[in-house]
Amino acid sequence: MKLNFHLPTFLITTLAFSLIILAAFTFRQEDKGYILDHEKDIAKDDVGPHNGGGKSTAYPFFKSFKDNKVTFRKRILHPGSSIGYHLQEEQEIYYILNGDGDLQMNGKTIPVTTGDAILTLPGSHHGIKPAGNEDLTMLIVYQNK
Repeated sequence: MKLNFHLPTFLITTLAFSLIILAAFTFRQEDKGYILDHEKDIAKDDVGPHNGGGKSTAYPFFKSFKDNKVTFRKRILHPGSSIGYHLQEEQEIYYILNGDGDLQMNGKTIPVTTGDAILTLPGSHHGIKPAGNEDLTMLIVYQNK
């Protein structure tokens, strides 16, 4: 049995197959209706936000998604760092994952600990820092402008 080799058909078939394989590898999770971020891939050393100073570790989840309506972050405040005292312009939630901290809220100091959730409202002033010599790990959620 003799096989006929037709070069144009072979080239078109090879090109189509290559494009399908390429497309399969280039589609990101967001094309499937979700985005998956791994904290090990997005962790970055940072200073405490709002002029808090010191050393912290930021995990800016979903930062590459341009249409994100909500910011969702994990932040580890290392001893000596803080989120500086600042005016809150939108609702913001801090959820303490681990550690003890001192929350400054409208001029008052409030102790916070693992499992505490803080909803800060627009017009309030606040900042937070670890209490003692241990890290303070929290989730931070707020609506983007």
